[in-house]
Amino acid sequence: MAPSSSSAASTFLQKPQTSPLARRSSSALLLRPRPRHNLVPLCRRQAVQELPAVDAAAGRTDCFGVFCTTYDLRADEETKSWKKLVNVAVSGAAGMISNHLLFKLASGEVFGPDQPIALKLLGSERSFQALEGVAMELEDSLYPLLREVSIGIDPYEVFQDVEWALLIGAKPRGPGMERADLLDINGQIFAQQGKALNAVASRNVKVLVVGNPCNTNALICLKNAPDIPAENFHALTRLDENRAKCQLALKAGVFYDKISNMTIWGNHSTTQVPDFLNARIDGKPAKEVIRDTKWLEEEFTKTIQKRGGVLIQKWGRSSAASTAVSIVDAIRSLVTPTPEGDWFSSGVYTNGNPYGIAEDIVFSMPCRSKGDGDYELVKDVKIDEFLWERIKKSEDELLAEKRCVAHLTGEVRLQ
Repeated sequence: MAPSSSSAASTFLQKPQTSPLARRSSSALLLRPRPRHNLVPLCRRQAVQELPAVDAAAGRTDCFGVFCTTYDLRADEETKSWKKLVNVAVSGAAGMISNHLLFKLASGEVFGPDQPIALKLLGSERSFQALEGVAMELEDSLYPLLREVSIGIDPYEVFQDVEWALLIGAKPRGPGMERADLLDINGQIFAQQGKALNAVASRNVKVLVVGNPCNTNALICLKNAPDIPAENFHALTRLDENRAKCQLALKAGVFYDKISNMTIWGNHSTTQVPDFLNARIDGKPAKEVIRDTKWLEEEFTKTIQKRGGVLIQKWGRSSAASTAVSIVDAIRSLVTPTPEGDWFSSGVYTNGNPYGIAEDIVFSMPCRSKGDGDYELVKDVKIDEFLWERIKKSEDELLAEKRCVAHLTGEVRLQ
């Protein structure tokens, strides 16, 4: 709750206001040196190239407009109605997904109506003006929970002390683009961001990787952040879960809220496995409600596996609004206790998993949470021959992708 006008003078400190141009032209910021990458061949197309250095003048992080005012809540207000400020970083903050997501974060829809939030927005030199436009829109929306907004292009600055990092920024998959192309282009981004998180973020930061190929990008990121627990990294497969729930609901003639225990196994790709064996419809096993086994094994499975590609063909770009919604769902599943008997899907680190899936990859599996930001894997799931055969195919694909990016995860060191 904002301070009243009568106490405003005593409840905030005013920072000097500077124009965007002045902020960007400052040369006072000292940037950390960036590690250089050796040139090694990738699996498909091009050599690893060193990321361009961030210019000191443009790389600094700045608060924006009204958010350059620091608001100190009165002690009684903070004690009675406000939680401690949470710092959330969003990369690709000037993109289409973020355009939908940021306003959900600022409104309280994600972390709750009593959770003040600071947004730290990461973009590129090319998108810096767009970042200022995003900040202006957030400013004009008058969200009382949104206490701070900062913008920048240097992850070592933007990720300072963040407790949540939503890594959306990556080159999107376009029509006809193969996943290996994305590995070539995006892998280095997540290696750099992993290093930055490791250097400056909260030691218990939760990281959600959205930029594709998200499973392997999450693996790259966590391997470059050895001081952050590997279980704190997630690859977004909640959109696939939501798509699967939609298709089951349509086939069964019920509404979405009747679908539970829906698991997406494996990679966020065409090898993903929507699990109809363990899914439930109005509390009953899905296979008891939908008795068309051929539809479940073929049409349903293929529809979910190819849904993203079909959307790109029709829309001309990757999904944005539905992806933002699924990011909200994924975070809320971690900060809200999972309903008794239910679970959710997330791409997580496989070490110690109870299913026999290969270790040291990021694989979507069924999870539960107590609402504290952490999760546990669900043990009481059935896996039949049909399901296991397809799980292994997705596992094989992720192991192949892992070999492709070994130079970015520290497993291959060239002289």
